[in-house]
Amino acid sequence: MTINSSTSSAAADTGTQATVADVARRARDAARPVGSLSDEFRNRVLLAAADALENAAPEIIAANEIDVAAAERQVANGQMAAVLLKRLRVGPKGVQEMAARVRDVARLPDPLGRRLAATELDEGLTLIRESCPLGVIGFAFESRPEVIPQVGSLTLKSGNVVILKGGSEAAHTNRVLVSVWRKCLAGFPEIPADTIQLLQTREEFHELLTRDHEVDLIVPRGSYDLIHFVMRNSRIPVLGHGEGICHVYVDRAADLSQAAGICFDAKVQYPAVCNAAETLLVHQDVAKELFDLLLPRLREAGVEMRGCARTLALLPGEDLVPATEQDWATEYTDLIVSIKIVDDLDAAIDHINHYGSRHTDAIVTSDEPTARRFLNEVDSASVLHNASTRFADGFRYGLGAEIGISNSKLHARGPVGLDGLTTYKYKLYGEGHIVADYASGRKHFTHKPLP
Repeated sequence: MTINSSTSSAAADTGTQATVADVARRARDAARPVGSLSDEFRNRVLLAAADALENAAPEIIAANEIDVAAAERQVANGQMAAVLLKRLRVGPKGVQEMAARVRDVARLPDPLGRRLAATELDEGLTLIRESCPLGVIGFAFESRPEVIPQVGSLTLKSGNVVILKGGSEAAHTNRVLVSVWRKCLAGFPEIPADTIQLLQTREEFHELLTRDHEVDLIVPRGSYDLIHFVMRNSRIPVLGHGEGICHVYVDRAADLSQAAGICFDAKVQYPAVCNAAETLLVHQDVAKELFDLLLPRLREAGVEMRGCARTLALLPGEDLVPATEQDWATEYTDLIVSIKIVDDLDAAIDHINHYGSRHTDAIVTSDEPTARRFLNEVDSASVLHNASTRFADGFRYGLGAEIGISNSKLHARGPVGLDGLTTYKYKLYGEGHIVADYASGRKHFTHKPLP
């Protein structure tokens, strides 16, 4: 497929047309020099990129205003959800936050070249397991332009190359952000501009999913439909999460004032994200008292509440919607919450492990043994005690930023920062050693762990 020069950053820089195959090959060619850069150099580039973002704020905001104006018309016509419009907006504060996140990543320890393990196989024969970059990462996202500097900084800091595909609703903003980043890279001859490239159309991204020889990992960050489309249509390994069906369980031993604050924050603080709570589970012994504290606050915030049969019976006359079986398995990403009264801790854990998405789940309790059981037995990437589910975030976890969240148990789990963008290789150092000596019994392995 030929990429129009107006939509491909790589093509726009050279003034030529490129194909998706060209973009993938350029990324693969860039991976080796990028992976060899020193941490000091990578940090210098990141700090320059942060400055470049701030200097280009008027250009970024102007491009974003074009995207927002078009999105507002779509929302008015019912063609776009209002929550996507909110994610799309970028103002002066947003640009400052983008730059600050890039600087945060620059301050993180070098994830590359770390000795993960060392073993003496025999005298003079030493095996080292050492962290190294993944290589070329394809990254698809929707609505949020601030993702570009987040992902650009994380991939560069970890010695990787990235090919981006943003949503059409943010096309102007995305194009400017990638252009600013590439212009910054042009000031450093040691680093290829193709360290970061941008695709615009779905067709281009669909073709990228077939480039398993050049691309090492695909990270989809967005809707359920996007993530599962990628998982179904690529042989390239995929890092992503299907849904964020997160829970807060209020135990019989909870401080109910604290519980009400946590439940409210988990649902209302930013309902459009994957770590917002969708279901509240409440122990039967404290349900009425908690509801008296919490429901008026939720109602005032405009939250639609869907209750189980026990909840409806406990609160006759309240403006509650009967919850259906589907509600327990739904990610609303909106001001909607489902509420269920449960008999005990076991019932709460069973519900979460059955209906949840292995993303983030929290318990509110003053009983430490109960908290330990919840944290150990709930099968999720993040489990929290007396804290809002909204804390499950790469920046809040001290990762600088995150490339996404993984519900998988393989390679990376939870908010994925620098460590999730590295793999490792074995380096074996010998002094003329040959296997025949060990096969014949002339020599013997020591397999001695080294510090």
